[in-house]
Amino acid sequence: MPAKEYGIFLPIGNGGWMLSTTAPHPEATYAWNRRAAVHAETIGLDFVMSMAKWRGFGGSTDHWGRSLESMTMMAALAEATSRVKIWATLHANVHNPALAAKMLTTLQDISGGRAGMNIVNGSYAGEFEQFGEWDPELSHADRYEMTELWTEAVTRLWTEDSVTMRTPYFDLVDCESRPHPATRPTLINAGRSQEARRFQAAYADGAFLAAESLDEMRQLSADVHRRAKAGGRVCKTYSMLTVVQDETDELAAKKVKEWGAGLDREALTHMRRTWGVPEDQARAWAEGAGGEAAFQTPYVAGSARTVTDHIEFIVREADLDGLMLIFPEYDEDMLLFGETVLPALRERDEVAA
Repeated sequence: MPAKEYGIFLPIGNGGWMLSTTAPHPEATYAWNRRAAVHAETIGLDFVMSMAKWRGFGGSTDHWGRSLESMTMMAALAEATSRVKIWATLHANVHNPALAAKMLTTLQDISGGRAGMNIVNGSYAGEFEQFGEWDPELSHADRYEMTELWTEAVTRLWTEDSVTMRTPYFDLVDCESRPHPATRPTLINAGRSQEARRFQAAYADGAFLAAESLDEMRQLSADVHRRAKAGGRVCKTYSMLTVVQDETDELAAKKVKEWGAGLDREALTHMRRTWGVPEDQARAWAEGAGGEAAFQTPYVAGSARTVTDHIEFIVREADLDGLMLIFPEYDEDMLLFGETVLPALRERDEVAA
């Protein structure tokens, strides 16, 4: 049984992953993200990944109103690290495939073969309408068709001397992109729909999944694994988890309560609206939400033993290949995790293997 992979979702947008006025508030600065990446490498995590975000959600926290550009930042972090995998995010609806191919080849060269690309096909209209890169006529299925063609173009440019493709979304005419990467960058995609899982199994090396229950996560993970195997490929599955750790379960639960009390309901309303929820429904939902809504992902709160047991349980029971972790604070929290939880997880992995 291969060892599980653990990494972090970098705080490339201000506020990190907490919608709260009372939670730690990472700033969208290179210094903050560099520290997080170096901590990840120091404690022995496997990868660092950053999202691409073009517009925030406002509210009293101005959540993600300030953000860095993913590819530029990750190129710098490739220089600041030597072992951890470097996964950046590009939008297929924004970046021309020839541009993307050249950028990832460069990142692969800088990082010594550690580069990866999280491929996003654009889902929140407000992010892209502001600079004219949103086509409201495209359906969800159309966006995945575009992404498949885009990914085919990028991967061909990594291996072929000349590529010509004419598609409804972009054209390449005798297009060159050299040098080719010595090894193909890792391809990542997040999504849970039928179209997403089909794309992941056919093109991606890793799939980030979200589910409403552990049973659903197990089904989604098994489906991606099965589809990839049927195509003669391997696609690993991951999910996200926020870690709230303290000396005792009670102290960790106190943090959760304190951070939940500062839930930014206005930002939460705007976030729901970007998902396509009507204004009145989004506002009503946000006003009635409990403090746990301050967390954008599932979370575990407790002592080192509680956190270790929980992570081992969900990874095993959902048949996941790893987790992308979120730390509300990213400095002391990550170092504590590296001292107390990660060694125990690695030891249990060795026993299972």
